[in-house]
Amino acid sequence: MQMQSKTKSVNKEKKRQVDFVLVVIIIILLAFGIVMVLSASAPSALAETGSSYTYFFSQLRFAAMGLVVMWIVSRIDYHIYKKFYWPVYWISIGILLLVLIPGLGSESGGATRWIDLGFLRFQPSEITKVGLIIFFAGYLTDHKNDLRDFKKGFLLPLVFLAIPVLIALFIQNHLSVGIVMSLITIVMMLVAGCRLFHFVATGLVVGGAGAAALVTYLSTAGDQASDLSFRFGRILNFMDPWQDATGLGWQTIQGLYAIGSGGLFGVGLGESKQKYLYVSEPQNDFIFAILAEELGFVGCLVVIALFALFIWRGIIIAMKSSDMFGSLLATGITTLVMVQAALNIAVVTNSMPNTGISLPFFSAGGTALIILLAMCGILLNISRSKEKV
Repeated sequence: MQMQSKTKSVNKEKKRQVDFVLVVIIIILLAFGIVMVLSASAPSALAETGSSYTYFFSQLRFAAMGLVVMWIVSRIDYHIYKKFYWPVYWISIGILLLVLIPGLGSESGGATRWIDLGFLRFQPSEITKVGLIIFFAGYLTDHKNDLRDFKKGFLLPLVFLAIPVLIALFIQNHLSVGIVMSLITIVMMLVAGCRLFHFVATGLVVGGAGAAALVTYLSTAGDQASDLSFRFGRILNFMDPWQDATGLGWQTIQGLYAIGSGGLFGVGLGESKQKYLYVSEPQNDFIFAILAEELGFVGCLVVIALFALFIWRGIIIAMKSSDMFGSLLATGITTLVMVQAALNIAVVTNSMPNTGISLPFFSAGGTALIILLAMCGILLNISRSKEKV
């Protein structure tokens, strides 16, 4: 009887439940996001399709699908991903290049970032971000004894990072995803045990050399530098968006008007004025501005607090993971949500240049939402593991 009792106790420990607190946070963020998509998208949807509920029903459908995917993924042992991290890496690279295939790659706003299958349109970079998290979690775990070495533990991982980042920058014209992938990888490398000194020293050298080269090029290249000057001007436009209020600064200014109109408690859910075709596609990258207008400073604090709770639970899961791979995987997923939320809010509040970063759980986008919830499923599966050895 005593042996049977011990066996049941061990089995119960192995079948440990997922992090319930994290599940609740995910559900609240998802529900909050769907409500805001309904409110923010109504005027645009009515103008585009004749129905105010087009984006809402689409987001609701994908949210339901995403929850099913999250549940399924949460039941899959995360250790299986480690066996395939090299194929995952090359698939992640290959899927970025699919935009070059005529008829498959779709261009919008001067950038070729989408794959259009007719019945489905998505950004392959969303899949690549997940692939890189899995790859670096596996790679850093398998090379944990080399992480203090400059060549093997610093330069080589950055080479693997540089390939997808350069593809995103020069083929897809997608600066934001390059920034996100870089920040996630750097955090994972530091958590794994890579030396901070290598990052600081290299950053100072490369940054100084890059700045000097840029200034020299802009001052000597003449007309050949016009395109680069234009891009550089877009980046610096956030310093004074009113200098081109009807052009590059339009979206930023309208977003700031929305935030300023919200005050402490907002104008009321559904009562935004800026969403009426002032803020372009308010259900996407600038949905936080509409949230600020309708729910005010208090509503913004609630959303930020929810993201902070998500990050807190992610850190706890990473710390208590039973192995290094699970810990790094949880770190990467948590960092992804943290970085995208922070950068999106920074862009909307004009604290950094507008680079087109979506707000997790809130910005409209079906495939992106499903992939995000799938990553949450991985995080929940890691939470089942025992305390860190």
